Amino acid sequence: MNLPPVTIGLPFFNAESTLLDAVRSVFCQSHSDWELILLDDGSTDRSLEIAKSIADPRVRVYSDGKNKRLAARLNEIANLARYDYIARMDADDMMRRHRIELQLKTLMAQEHIDLVSGGVVSVSDDWSPTGVRQVSPGHQFVGRDLLHARSGIVHAAVLARKEWTLRNRYDETVRVGQDTDLWVRAYAKGDLRACVLSDLLYYYREDGNVTYSKYKEAHRFLRRTLIGNPTGYKNTDRILAYFSSLAKSNIAYWLNCVDAMHLLRHRRNAIPLTKEEHDSFVKEIGEIRGFQIPARDAASLAMAGMDRAHCSE
Repeated sequence: MNLPPVTIGLPFFNAESTLLDAVRSVFCQSHSDWELILLDDGSTDRSLEIAKSIADPRVRVYSDGKNKRLAARLNEIANLARYDYIARMDADDMMRRHRIELQLKTLMAQEHIDLVSGGVVSVSDDWSPTGVRQVSPGHQFVGRDLLHARSGIVHAAVLARKEWTLRNRYDETVRVGQDTDLWVRAYAKGDLRACVLSDLLYYYREDGNVTYSKYKEAHRFLRRTLIGNPTGYKNTDRILAYFSSLAKSNIAYWLNCVDAMHLLRHRRNAIPLTKEEHDSFVKEIGEIRGFQIPARDAASLAMAGMDRAHCSE
């Protein structure tokens, strides 16, 4: 299949220790017809310097010196994208090699679908695989799943048609849980035609993503979304989801009091790895991290931990 070019949007904030690994995973994609938009969100570390040191015409770096947060930057990426398909990722994660290829093939084969996500390999801060999170083949979600933030859509692993992203904008006042708010609103107006692949497409850092403060804020904004989107859902489903969110927030409070938030992290990636899977992921992670990014300023990239190895096919 002759696949189209894709825009990969990567917003970053103070990510000097992880940004290059994220970018390496872009360069190692099996589909090489891409542009990479690196969008700085007012970093105060060396992230912007590192981004500007990358020497490849497919990479564009933007910075206005402001800290607008994720939702605003994702809206900007949709405006800046040159191509008709937009993939996103976070600056502290990595993509598996065939992510973009598989997602593009899905959208090309299913013209009624606007958005596709996939499964993730959960990794620790030192890139050690700890488990997987994936849906069953043929996964379908319904409205009430969205209200409980159970869509199966992994936000950072989404690839969408640009026209969909332009008509479904992020609410820039939502600080945490922007994805759930967007899915709920899009579904309410009949515009969430999405597919979640069971394929594992993304290496996702879990250690810092399930903190009490983030969990509490995410549920606070979820309840605001539930109140603000009365159409498209049954009132009984919205009420049930609202009180379920309150209950989850209370449980998280008590878990945090006894230093047990790790139980929520483990619950997210409860599917264990076989030895063969673990070794395969470790091998791919090592190969991606060994890729040599073309550089204008080799010293800057060397200081960020760049080595001389190359990505193997």
